[in-house]
Amino acid sequence: MISKLPVLFLLVTAAARAASVEEQVRAVLDKQVEAWNKGDTDRFLDAYASDTVFLGEKITRGVEDLKKRYQEHYPTRASMGKLGFYDLEIHAMGKDYAYVIGRWQLERGQEGGGNVSGVYSLVFRRTAIGWKIVLDHTN
Repeated sequence: MISKLPVLFLLVTAAARAASVEEQVRAVLDKQVEAWNKGDTDRFLDAYASDTVFLGEKITRGVEDLKKRYQEHYPTRASMGKLGFYDLEIHAMGKDYAYVIGRWQLERGQEGGGNVSGVYSLVFRRTAIGWKIVLDHTN
């Protein structure tokens, strides 16, 4: 039994680290939802790395171009609506990367364009200032 303790310790440590990654990434996503629902695009974009790549109807590179994209697509508070993320799956890929798949929905009135929803996948990288999105594929 004593010889199995180091293995058990490693398994418990690895599980704790994976849970920690999931919790940290989920916190970033929760902050994004909160910022979006307050109409704060700048704070929403804090989740992205400066060199992020966004795949949507076209490829957008860098957080500044991503900001322009969001301002063009969501020029008013009504068009931003209320954001929700659903059916999230967060998976650690080592200690410095994670990926997320899930669904998004914007609840909007007719003046904002009506409700819209889709799916997305994200790749996060751990940085010195926290977890950042380096790749976003939203459909």
